[in-house]
Amino acid sequence: MRRWRSAERKQAIIEELESEGLPLEPLAEEVGKDLDPFDLICHVAFDQPPLTRRERAENVRKRNVFTKYGPQARAVLEALLQKYQDQGVINLDDPRVLQISPFDTMGTPLQLIKEFGTRADFERAVHEMQTELYTRAA
Repeated sequence: MRRWRSAERKQAIIEELESEGLPLEPLAEEVGKDLDPFDLICHVAFDQPPLTRRERAENVRKRNVFTKYGPQARAVLEALLQKYQDQGVINLDDPRVLQISPFDTMGTPLQLIKEFGTRADFERAVHEMQTELYTRAA
């Protein structure tokens, strides 16, 4: 699971499966759930009970992992979490995601990143959130 947390690694795994003739979209349609690719793969390959993206996002919200950030930074993290939940966005730490709705109404990407301190601080906060997404609720 540790390897899965890297957006680049996720994309590489998905591309490798597709190159082997195993695209995830038909599997997702067949299973009929709003699953993260990780859960879809584990469910199909290992018969593990999956969590939906909504369930993963709700688990993060329940653990209050955003409390150490200021209000604007928390709003950005919550919006990123919502993007993951609704659309399955994988590369949440890519600052280009801050150019689309709803972020474009919250400020420029540079302004939003500054709410965390530096770009490295932004990336660290998003990586922490992604780690929390794949932490099972106790």
